[in-house]
Amino acid sequence: MLTPEINNWLTQPYRAFGKRLLDLSVSASALLAVAPLCALIAVLVRLTSRGPAFFVQERLGRGGMTFRTYKFRTMTDRLRVSHQEILGKTDEVTTVGYWLRRFKLDELPQLWNIVNGDMSLVGPRPALPAQLAEYTDLAHCRLLARPGLTGLAQVHGNIHLTWPERWVYDAEYVTRVSFALDVWIIARTIGVVLLGEERFLLKPLLPTDQSARRAA
Repeated sequence: MLTPEINNWLTQPYRAFGKRLLDLSVSASALLAVAPLCALIAVLVRLTSRGPAFFVQERLGRGGMTFRTYKFRTMTDRLRVSHQEILGKTDEVTTVGYWLRRFKLDELPQLWNIVNGDMSLVGPRPALPAQLAEYTDLAHCRLLARPGLTGLAQVHGNIHLTWPERWVYDAEYVTRVSFALDVWIIARTIGVVLLGEERFLLKPLLPTDQSARRAA
């Protein structure tokens, strides 16, 4: 199991309180700045498809605690029987929802989750509680940090990666948390939003691959 080295606040002030200060200052300011855009998106969602403007769902937070995430609804109001990830245009995604997903605008309400302390600007993306049963030792590392609006896995392929591949990036992030890394991920996220996730796809070397390589 990859165990992050968590130093005390004297040696790691960013981990202790700097990251939270950055989250609050950026998310609160951004929430005010995008309020008119959020109002417009909410109206478009309601006018173009049946159902509420927002999608609310329980997700895993730091320490395995659950919390409610908020997103703009991008899918039809038909009942889904599975939680399979959606990629691209499908019958389940509305026309407006497709563009919201493409430019990550559906996640703007999660700025409130950051202000509220449930999430961070950067960290492992919050998973469904049901996924906890599938977690490996490596995957459990992601629960040591607040989930993020974006993260290391999200700027290396995101949905194009398997969950085990994403867990490698998540564990790496938890061990390397720093102001410089967070700024780099936020900057790279802008490129992902503009150019698409597939342009940044980079599959990590899984622990099993590393063992096989050493044996060879």
